[in-house]
Amino acid sequence: MSATKPYSFFQSVERSFDKAAKLTKWDLGILEQIKACNSVYQMRFPVKMDDGSIEVIEAYRVQHSQHKTPCKGGIRFSDEVNQDEVMALASLMTYKCAIVNVPFGGGKGGIKINPRNYSTYELEKITRRYTSELVKKNFIGPGIDVPAPDYGTGEREMSWIVDTYASLKPGEIDAAGCVTGKPITQGGVRGRKEATGLGVFFGIREVCNMEDVMKKLGLKTGVEGKTVVVQGLGNVGYHSAKFFREGGAKVIALAEYEGAIMNPNGLNEEEVFQHRKKTGSILNFPGATNLAKNTDALELECDILIPAALENVINGENAPRVKAKIIGEAANGPCTPEADEVFAQKGILCVPDMYLNAGGVTVSYFEWLKNLSHVRYGRMEKRFNENMNMKIINQMESLTGKTVGAEEKKSIAHGADEQELVHSGLEETMISATREIMELWHSNPDIPDMRTAAYVSAINKVATSYVELGIFP
Repeated sequence: MSATKPYSFFQSVERSFDKAAKLTKWDLGILEQIKACNSVYQMRFPVKMDDGSIEVIEAYRVQHSQHKTPCKGGIRFSDEVNQDEVMALASLMTYKCAIVNVPFGGGKGGIKINPRNYSTYELEKITRRYTSELVKKNFIGPGIDVPAPDYGTGEREMSWIVDTYASLKPGEIDAAGCVTGKPITQGGVRGRKEATGLGVFFGIREVCNMEDVMKKLGLKTGVEGKTVVVQGLGNVGYHSAKFFREGGAKVIALAEYEGAIMNPNGLNEEEVFQHRKKTGSILNFPGATNLAKNTDALELECDILIPAALENVINGENAPRVKAKIIGEAANGPCTPEADEVFAQKGILCVPDMYLNAGGVTVSYFEWLKNLSHVRYGRMEKRFNENMNMKIINQMESLTGKTVGAEEKKSIAHGADEQELVHSGLEETMISATREIMELWHSNPDIPDMRTAAYVSAINKVATSYVELGIFP
C-alpha cells in the first residue's frame, strides 16, 4: 500500500469546503473567491533581547475575507506557527462568524515563538513591534482588522496591543476597538473568560432539547442526568464541565495530558482544578479512579463527550472505540475527517467546532460594540428596569393584600448587569445557530452530517454577502 501524502491544515479546510460547496447553488467563481485568502502578510522584524542579542522574529497576519469588515481573529504565540496554519485558521474564522451571524470577515495572526522562552519584557517588545508592523501596513484597526487572544496570548498581550495602537493613532476615538479580549479596565467586557465553554454548553443543550434528534440517538430530551466526559481542563474544558454540572448533567471523567480520572457519581471541576494546583496532577483525586492513559477517557461509555484540548485526538484509529452518543467539539479540529466517517456509520452525532466554540468570537463582537458605543452594557437601563419591576411588585402587593418575601422581591426586581446581558446574547446566538444548522441538515437529504450542514450555511451567507455587495452579478 503506497503512503499518501498528508493534507496540510489549510488543504483539510478546503476539502471540507469543497464537500459542502457541491451541495450549494453558487457559481464556481463565487466559491473560489470565498475559499481564497484575500491578504497574507508575512513579516520578519528584529528585537533586542535582555542579554543584548538581536533575534529576528517571524510573524503573520492573514485576512481571509472582507465580505464583512472588519476582519476578526486571534493572535497565537507558538513554535508551530506557519503560514499554512494561519491561513487555515483565518478561513475557519470567516465560516464561524458567518454561521453565528457575527458581522466580521475571518482573520488570524501568529508569532513563531514559544512564549515560555522569553521574559515578560521581551514578550512586550515583540508584541508592541508586531503591532507597529500591522499599523504600518494598515492591517489593524477597529474598522479594518480586530485581533484577539489565542494560544499563548491573553489579556496582557491585548493591553500592549491597544496601548501601542493608540499611541500610533493619537486622537482616534475608537482606538479601544482595535483588539478584543482586553482587561475590563482597558475596555474589555464581562463574561469573556467563560464565553467559549458557556457557548459549548448552550449549543449542546439546544441539541439535547430537540426531541426528534434525541429519539434517534436513544436518549431522553434535556441535559439533566446525562453523563459527560471532558478532555482538557484549560479555560474551555473547565467552563464546559462547570456549566454541564450546573445544568444537571453528571461529569463522570476529566482528562489532562498527565492522565485521566473517573468517578461514575460525578466530579466537581473546581475541586479537581484545586487538587491539580496543589499536587501538579489531576491523578489520585480523592474518590476517583485513575485511567491508564489520558486518551482512555475518550473511549468511556457516556452520553456526551467534550474534547476541549488538542486537534486530531479522535481519528480513524480510535473513533471505532468511541462510545459517546454526542460529541461536542469544544477544541479546534479534535476529530479528523476519517473519524467523521466512522461517526456517520455508528450513528454518533458530532456537533462541529466551527460553530460550537464560537462563544469567544461572539462575546468579542459584544466587546467591540461596547468599545464603539463607549458605554458598558446595562448602564442605561439597569436601574430603570429595577424601578419598574419594584412598581409592579408593589402594585401586586397592594391589589392582593399579600407580601412578597424579601429574597423573591430582590430576585424579581433585579435589573440585568453587563455579564448577564452578555450571557443572554450568547445564549440567543448559540440557540439560533444550532436551530439553523439542524433545519438545513434535515431539509436536505444530500447533506451527510452536521459539519457539512454548518459549512453549507456559512457558504450561503458569505456568497449572499458578495452578491449583495455587487462584486458578483
